[in-house]
Amino acid sequence: MLIEIRGVQFNNKGAYLMLQACLEQIAKLWPTASVALAPSPNSPYILRSKLGVYQKIPLQFKGLHFHQLAWWLPKRLKTFLKHNFGFVFESDVDLVLDASGFAYGDQWGGRAVRSVCAEVLRLKRHQSGYIFLPQAMGPFTRKDDQQALTTALPEALLVCPRDDASLNFLQQCSQSATIQQFADFTNLVKADVPQNLPENYALIIPNSAMTGRQNNHKSWHDRYLPVLTDAILAVEKAGLLPVVLNHEGPADRVICEQLKLRFPDIHVVAPALPAVVKGWISRAQIVISSRFHGCVSALSSGVPCIGTSWSHKYEMLFAEYHQSGMLLSPSDGAEQIFHLISKACDTENQKLLFERADYWRSQSEQLWQTIQQTVAEAIDSGVIQLKDAG
Repeated sequence: MLIEIRGVQFNNKGAYLMLQACLEQIAKLWPTASVALAPSPNSPYILRSKLGVYQKIPLQFKGLHFHQLAWWLPKRLKTFLKHNFGFVFESDVDLVLDASGFAYGDQWGGRAVRSVCAEVLRLKRHQSGYIFLPQAMGPFTRKDDQQALTTALPEALLVCPRDDASLNFLQQCSQSATIQQFADFTNLVKADVPQNLPENYALIIPNSAMTGRQNNHKSWHDRYLPVLTDAILAVEKAGLLPVVLNHEGPADRVICEQLKLRFPDIHVVAPALPAVVKGWISRAQIVISSRFHGCVSALSSGVPCIGTSWSHKYEMLFAEYHQSGMLLSPSDGAEQIFHLISKACDTENQKLLFERADYWRSQSEQLWQTIQQTVAEAIDSGVIQLKDAG
């Protein structure tokens, strides 16, 4: 079976973490399966090749898609390209696992929604399967998007909204799709803790999206850097060593550099591997994060976390861990943040975090059991027709 993992990349450590989680589960559930990844600006060949995966050739140009042509290519040619160059096409894929995280909704425009819906329908016609792994989705207010989703969602094997809001947005588009809610699944990836970490440190994880056009909370645009500055001051007042962690790469580097200018002695780290990022997070006394998976890695490790939000996925995540009061507002200053640090690090709150972390790990294990059963039933019933048993 050839499985394409979609929506992942290497710069954003959250997306990289989802890729790693998928690879681990595929190796566990389908040990003979092969994996394919498509190229993107943040997923270059040199990094994809190190994973030993096939290289999916995207037949598209300037928003126009020609994937249907792949189904007409001679089988001998495709076999030659696959075995000699590692090239595969959409027509070779048996199953897509979509781990986009947050790519479908009004904030991103309608092209992504209509494109993925067309792909779901193409794959279904050719007896290949599509599964939306847990991710934030919606809202969908454009009629074209709603119509596309109404048609395509029932043809997906499984659609997994990550939170109550996403579930509601999807159900408004389709009542007949196989929709099951599961939370983020990266909590199954084990942290890789570096040696010689500093003692008693707090992590500050910025996010350029807080001041981007997707953030409808416009007051953050002017207040974001001052809030991060006050967060560092509050961390120092709490007797902790502030460390800035770049969770994204180039996109967040500017903010990290701005904080470095304000605090010349502050330590900035940018681990290359997501498990190492999680290792840094798992040993922190507290994490103040604007990156979703920075928050997930903290909360799922039982580490107190204070967050900022630019979409509904943050409010939903913190509610799942019973931490709704731990999200900052643009008006918060150093005193308010210091108070939240004390509250978050309270012994009873930390005990609650560990309990919730255990619960959500068990839910992630249930997710992959559900996926394995869904795929097996699809193969047995002929909904998925394996193209190459090898």
